[in-house]
Amino acid sequence: MLKKTFLLLSIPVSFIYLKAQDASVITNTIDVYSSNSINGTSKYNAMAGSMGALGGDISSGFVNPAGIGVFIASDVNLTLGVNSNKNTTTLGNSAMNYKINHTDLNNSGGVLSINLGESSKWKFVNVGFNYNTQSIENYSQSPGNQNIKVVDDFSYPGTIINYTFGGHAYNRYGDLSKTNFVLGANYDNKLYFGAGLNFHNSYLRQYDSANFFSDYDDTYLTYNKQYTDYEERANGFSANIGVIAKLNNQFRIGAAIETPTWWTIDRVYNQYYFGNNQIDLFGEDRKLSTPMKATLSAAFVPNKNFSLNVDYIQGVTKPRYKEYGAAEQELNDFFGDSYKNSSEVRVGAEYRIADFRVRGGYAYQGNSFDNLSLAAYNDNGSVANRSFSNLFVGKRNIIGAGIGYDFKAFYLDASYQNISSEYSSPFLQGNADFNSGYFNGGFDVNSDAYAVSKVKNKRDNFFVTLGWRF
Repeated sequence: MLKKTFLLLSIPVSFIYLKAQDASVITNTIDVYSSNSINGTSKYNAMAGSMGALGGDISSGFVNPAGIGVFIASDVNLTLGVNSNKNTTTLGNSAMNYKINHTDLNNSGGVLSINLGESSKWKFVNVGFNYNTQSIENYSQSPGNQNIKVVDDFSYPGTIINYTFGGHAYNRYGDLSKTNFVLGANYDNKLYFGAGLNFHNSYLRQYDSANFFSDYDDTYLTYNKQYTDYEERANGFSANIGVIAKLNNQFRIGAAIETPTWWTIDRVYNQYYFGNNQIDLFGEDRKLSTPMKATLSAAFVPNKNFSLNVDYIQGVTKPRYKEYGAAEQELNDFFGDSYKNSSEVRVGAEYRIADFRVRGGYAYQGNSFDNLSLAAYNDNGSVANRSFSNLFVGKRNIIGAGIGYDFKAFYLDASYQNISSEYSSPFLQGNADFNSGYFNGGFDVNSDAYAVSKVKNKRDNFFVTLGWRF
């Protein structure tokens, strides 16, 4: 059962106003459940995930399952990742840094390659399995601004209390995983086909808290956004199909399509009460379908030593929640009006020198939203309608580089990946009429406007893959 409160209202299309739910709902819809992150084997990461017309790597099934049809030998591998995630959050003239480090077994998988013999035009049938996991932990802490003051004239009749903003934090813990089963085939060494089933799982815990100084009793306390913290456990399913055609010995083209991911999300959240130092725990369930994706690819392989691949990935639908009531309807209206079908370009290359490999890649992921406007605080504490081109999430630039060496049956690959983005993070707005303020011990701090910080995110990831071909 879903709570009967509005999550978000769009009035008009370019002006947003969050009511009963914090902005993390929108952010997580895009950044977690619609994620198109580049995370796989070291080779895949080094080439920025650009393998749509090349294939031949276990992780290539993520972008085009026909890549599994390219295998001519069985293969198993494991990938270890060392991941660093740093946020620099700026509000006014102050900035705060926070860095998170993780070491995980990011990827594991294998391909069983079945040779059908020289007499058949169907040369190989291959069965692939890939398990990929990544941390989605993220922490963004905004500094305070003493010019931003929230007035409370209803907690104590006849008394006006000024709350001075002392800082804010979005804090998310959790992980996201994807299990991929692929069937691939090779027809006459000219056409490669593939179909995959993808099983997604996610766990996250989201916090939204703000610090305020009260001139009523000279206290400095932390307040929690209504309905936070919350915990979500989710599972989803998607499928993809693809084809690769070898036009000649030098040129290949590929195409693939992936269905929406159909998510079932179970959430547990806190509810606070004005005038009553009480916290109740409630649960709800949601169903979400994320965008369908289409991929077009081209590869140039002039000789056995060099290969170059380009992928273009286009979202063709928008996120949509199953509507149980006004909450999901308003959320769908927002995505319908403000979400744009984002696109992505990936370029990757590999050069071989005997058994040694050198790889590199670049990817650009566009922003998911058009310009959005909201009532926001200026640095001097005044309020004005302001427009943002990167609200909630921003465009991403991904750079990859790596090396590899083949030891006959065994191979060892290493890669480095840099991901950078910048986005505007809204918070603080809340309205007592919609029970959406920040609570502490029965007191409710409400703000008619948002504070909006600038977040620069930088991720430095290192990967090592050990594999065996047989």
